[in-house]
Amino acid sequence: MKIDMTRGQPVVDAADLGPLLGVAPADVPALMRAGEITSRFETGEGEDAGRMRLTFFYNGKRVRLTCTTQGEVLSTIKTPAPPRM
Repeated sequence: MKIDMTRGQPVVDAADLGPLLGVAPADVPALMRAGEITSRFETGEGEDAGRMRLTFFYNGKRVRLTCTTQGEVLSTIKTPAPPRM
């Protein structure tokens, strides 16, 4: 899996993201538009400079991708998402 950077924003292929969240890749765009799949994008500072972290939330799941700024995925972590307050 590789993350593409478009105009400074990460783009993840639905074929890669869907299986990580347990949904069909074809359903990912609609779920994102509906706000059912949400995401967070963070860039590293200090000792984490040159890295970025993408976190996706869906249906009680959290998938966190740690990547280089060139889009190489360094780690993938899947955990239950904390409940929203």
